[in-house]
Amino acid sequence: MTIKYEQSVFIVAEAGVNHNGDLHLAKKLIEQAHLAGADAVKFQTWKPGELTGRYAFKVPYLHKSTSDDESRFELSRRLCLPFEAFRELNTYCAKIGIQFLSTPDGFESLDFLVDELNMSIIKIGSTELNHIAFLESVGAKRRPVFLSTGLGTLAEVEMAVAALRRGGGRDLPITVMQCTSEYPAPPAEMNLRVIDTYLKALQVPVGLSDHSMGYEASIAAIAFGASVIEKHFTLSRSMAGPDHAASLEPIELTQFIDGLRKVQTMLGNGVKEPTPVELKNMSGIRRSVVASRDLDEGTVLSDADLACKRPGTGVLPADMPKLIGLRINRAIAFDEPISWADLQSAPQSSGSNDDSTSK
Repeated sequence: MTIKYEQSVFIVAEAGVNHNGDLHLAKKLIEQAHLAGADAVKFQTWKPGELTGRYAFKVPYLHKSTSDDESRFELSRRLCLPFEAFRELNTYCAKIGIQFLSTPDGFESLDFLVDELNMSIIKIGSTELNHIAFLESVGAKRRPVFLSTGLGTLAEVEMAVAALRRGGGRDLPITVMQCTSEYPAPPAEMNLRVIDTYLKALQVPVGLSDHSMGYEASIAAIAFGASVIEKHFTLSRSMAGPDHAASLEPIELTQFIDGLRKVQTMLGNGVKEPTPVELKNMSGIRRSVVASRDLDEGTVLSDADLACKRPGTGVLPADMPKLIGLRINRAIAFDEPISWADLQSAPQSSGSNDDSTSK
């Protein structure tokens, strides 16, 4: 399979657990991700007890968004979709034309998603950043990897990349995702400059798993060089569940993706030269050498005879000193551009604005 992020920013609509354990809602999320123009829709796959143990406790954002009567272990069980549901969701994604992704939250889930569903990209959550044995098993699958790096240090990220490569080889495609593991992530803790750090230190493609509110972080990430963007979305922020409040609603997801595509187009190729639309405007915006008064045929030009004004259809302003002492071969009116063809003898020049629109 050709991976689109090699050519353009690859946008993952993160459904996560916003299906609330309901297969019907999961399909609705797939539909909305497709309508919004995402490249892929992503879920999370685990078997009860595979990720969250009975002694797991709720972090602060979960206390705010879930009932105190439900333990983290019980919450995990309730939000878990069975493997059979993911078989159906994978088929549904193929039917409507969007790439299916899901984060494996354990060895058994990893085998299921890759070996049975043939998932083409493996997204690794920040939970696994220091889970070396798991990372080596992911690498052994020899599939492109998106590695989230929330909670980690640069040294831990380097170790994680090394573990993936031990499993999959030095040529294993890895995209390292800057991530702040809070929902929503505070703007002051997004630390988007880490994207540049990763690009220089790791020499791999870089992305952003964006848990912030709004669009600004992802737009800035693209400007920094991110090639993959992941963003949570939901059918409604009013729904009960741990991630809904920090997610985009469907219309916002569409606006978000449209905005990112536009920003990527705006970045251009980095070569500073006149653009096609500028070439059309150049002669009407730039200056060229014009007569500062009515000039008779045969006038020997002096500094007082010349000025630089619009339009830019005559001799370039930089070449004006070369005109001094030359004789004109026709009458030239006040403000009329002077071209090299108007001179009886013309020195070698750096060019003129006469043909600038054809360059």
